[in-house]
Amino acid sequence: MARDTKKIVKPRWKLWLGVATLGAAGVSTAIAGLQVRQFALSSPRFILSRDHAGSLTVEGLQYTSRSKVQRIFAADFSRSIFGIPLAERRRRLLAIDWVEDASVSRVWPDRVVVRIRERRPVAFVWVRSGVLLIDAAGVLLDQPAQAQFTFPVLRGIRDDEPESRRRERVRAFLEFQRAMGGLVKDISEVNVTDPDNLRVVAHVENRAIELTLGDDNFARRFQSFLNHYPEIRKRSPGVAAFDLRLDDRITATSRE
Repeated sequence: MARDTKKIVKPRWKLWLGVATLGAAGVSTAIAGLQVRQFALSSPRFILSRDHAGSLTVEGLQYTSRSKVQRIFAADFSRSIFGIPLAERRRRLLAIDWVEDASVSRVWPDRVVVRIRERRPVAFVWVRSGVLLIDAAGVLLDQPAQAQFTFPVLRGIRDDEPESRRRERVRAFLEFQRAMGGLVKDISEVNVTDPDNLRVVAHVENRAIELTLGDDNFARRFQSFLNHYPEIRKRSPGVAAFDLRLDDRITATSRE
């Protein structure tokens, strides 16, 4: 007797009903999302208003121009804080010379908070446009009108050279400064044209003396010069420049 081999076909309506239900739920979620976005962009409660004190709060400013920061957000007033492109505003903040880092945050319901971390200058530099400041990364900074700094002057820095090269020369200066310790107070200029052969201007007994120090043993060479300077001045009163690169001798190089 032959066995019945026909397959039993199960109804698929439950599967299609589930798919339809999921599709409807997805469409509903998308519509709800659009409605929420539209509400966030159009509701008056989220508007950044010039009439509300503290609607734009800027923290961390000491030397950075407040007007430069505020101009970046000028077009954002009278619009929803949720329509402000935060990444773009941060990018523009980072283009301000004194700004090393910045964050921009929305604060419910209608405020924007900007936090600035400023660059820290380490020296003055002479460039074609005048006297500027420079930080450890080699970034040139305009001098703030309200600030006074007491830094040595770096020679050998140019405003038309790559920032990476300026950074290398500033690094040589900072290493020199650390090596000198308390003796650095007598140094008014450091020439970093050749980072492997530093030259400085030191004030010794009320005279400006140019010293060639090389690339190592800065403090020891300078201290040795100070120890012997009274005798040197007696023997060579008109000499204003010395080469200290050889640890066992001090060589006069020019007269005043």
